[in-house]
Amino acid sequence: MRGIWMIGAAALVAGCVSTPSLTGTPGAPSFDALQQMCSPQLVDFGQDAQSVYVTLFDAYVAQRRGRLSQENFCAFQQSIAQQYTEHGTSSDPQVRNLWVAFFNEQRAKAIGWRSTVDPTLRNG
Repeated sequence: MRGIWMIGAAALVAGCVSTPSLTGTPGAPSFDALQQMCSPQLVDFGQDAQSVYVTLFDAYVAQRRGRLSQENFCAFQQSIAQQYTEHGTSSDPQVRNLWVAFFNEQRAKAIGWRSTVDPTLRNG
């Protein structure tokens, strides 16, 4: 029984460590700081903020380790902000689905970039 509890506790800690907080985690910039790397204007991503932050953080790790240029990182970030503003805030489910489809593609792209520079993502 104690072994199961330890595995559960380890999984919980791993989950907390691997998902940075919007306000920043040791070694990770806050969501606001990531956004301000490219623009002084902050975007309120509402209920999607945590998912967007994790995606931008993955791209940031790739950028910090030389996989993305600062210019490409900012273009990536700006495209997400633009699509969210145009589609993600809509109350029309079909329009919102455009945002979801776009964002899922961007999420996969960011994970791919990070996995090329972060060996912890390849230990599958």
